[in-house]
Amino acid sequence: MESGLQHLNALPAIEAEAEFAKCCGSTNWARRMAAECPFANSDELITIADRIWWSLAPADWLEAFASHPKIGENNAARATAAEVQRWAAQEQSGAHDAAQETVNSLAELNREYEKKFGYIYIVCATGKSSEEMLAILRERLPNDAETELRTAAREQSRITKLRLWKLLDQ
Repeated sequence: MESGLQHLNALPAIEAEAEFAKCCGSTNWARRMAAECPFANSDELITIADRIWWSLAPADWLEAFASHPKIGENNAARATAAEVQRWAAQEQSGAHDAAQETVNSLAELNREYEKKFGYIYIVCATGKSSEEMLAILRERLPNDAETELRTAAREQSRITKLRLWKLLDQ
């Protein structure tokens, strides 16, 4: 896996930033990650990624959230690389074989969530069934705005780490 890290470390800053943007839709996060190159090892990369994420402003978190497709949908809110679309599809594979009732409930509660909080429902979907994602959505809907923003940011952090590992594994 370190060969992927060596490749990443050798990239010019603008290209490194583009690679990091595949992992997290926050422009500031990707820029700051590129500025941290080179990384000694993958553990350092993950540690710095997390430190930078939690130092960002809520507006940066919202930018990252907006780069995701809604659970059960195929298209992100903004154009993303084909590779990122594949990653998102893999991460949300638990929603592909969902019963129609579950799909309808996810869509309805996604709309309710977005109306209440002003951004889409973010969950690290890897390894979760559509029923699990729906249950988590139902649990989180009663949250207050501050609690939910931190919860969504924590989920984004998990997604980013998984995608960093995918990036290193290429």
